[in-house]
Amino acid sequence: MEKASHTLQRIMAEAIKRVPPEQLPEAAWDFAAGRAVAEKTRVLGCDSSSGSTVLLVEVPDANWRTQLYSMVPQLIARLNQFTKIARIEFKLARPQDERRGK
Repeated sequence: MEKASHTLQRIMAEAIKRVPPEQLPEAAWDFAAGRAVAEKTRVLGCDSSSGSTVLLVEVPDANWRTQLYSMVPQLIARLNQFTKIARIEFKLARPQDERRGK
């Protein structure tokens, strides 16, 4: 079973390398974070204005943000297989009412 897992990871890594550059941060995040985390988060984009690239990720609440900050070193290591990311910033999602303009 472990061999199949490594094969799947290799296939996914090869697929990500063929993604258009503008879609790369999101595709790399989905791979690095895993399905469960990717389903609860959303890549907002990248900010390179400081000279290093910061991945901006929306999270549902403060608990998610805290948990993900503890995983940043591992996430960056996986992301850097595909795209150069220096930091990750987690932004809290706005409540549904604010998104609709209420």
